[in-house]
Amino acid sequence: MKKTGVFIDIDGTLYRNSLMVEHFKKLLKYEIIDPAVWHNIAKKAYYNWDKRRGNYIDYLEEVATIYLSSMTGLNKNDMEFISKQVINLKGDRVYRFTRDRIRWHQQQSHMVFFISGSPDYLVSKMAEKYKATDFRGTIFHVDHEGFFTGEIEKMWDSENKHEAILELVEAYDIDLDSSYAYGDTTGDLAMLKLVGNPIAINPARELLESIKVDQALIEKTTIIVERKDVIYKINGAVETI
Repeated sequence: MKKTGVFIDIDGTLYRNSLMVEHFKKLLKYEIIDPAVWHNIAKKAYYNWDKRRGNYIDYLEEVATIYLSSMTGLNKNDMEFISKQVINLKGDRVYRFTRDRIRWHQQQSHMVFFISGSPDYLVSKMAEKYKATDFRGTIFHVDHEGFFTGEIEKMWDSENKHEAILELVEAYDIDLDSSYAYGDTTGDLAMLKLVGNPIAINPARELLESIKVDQALIEKTTIIVERKDVIYKINGAVETI
């Protein structure tokens, strides 16, 4: 008998920010990465996003490029403590709706998968914390001595998330029609389209617009907006301003 899968993006969907950005900040704090990198380069990208002068995917691409360049040549094992610290200190800073849904899905014996654009060495720890069945994250390649090479296999775009889900479907014998997906940006669009039960959580404008022009998708998508201690659920018509 086929199983029900639950495909969950982390950054902005479960976690309230980005695991990669949190890791970046910790590396800067402990001066493993030169703090000038933030002040001279990354800070501008962050504030452009924070002031809503650009979309999240563009911001993520820019920060990821800076992060990757800064990480190249560093040793993965030497920063294991910081990677663990990010999850220990920040791993509970999640949306209540998504956290509760993970628990509900697990009670139903559904198979929970984390699919995130954040580095796989952070996604793996988040998956362990929330007892996910399996995970996929951006792979940061290291050489035989554990040093980052500067090569990655990204997982924040829709195409790669689509392929990741198909791999998991085959590996775990998943029935997509009964499955669920949770996402917040256009990078999660393929995930939402693949399953019978798509849920958009605090969706970015670009994702809402993509849902609106797809009649089949809008009819089956539930939109969740969580603000402070209130959770809003929207089905059907979607309006943006």
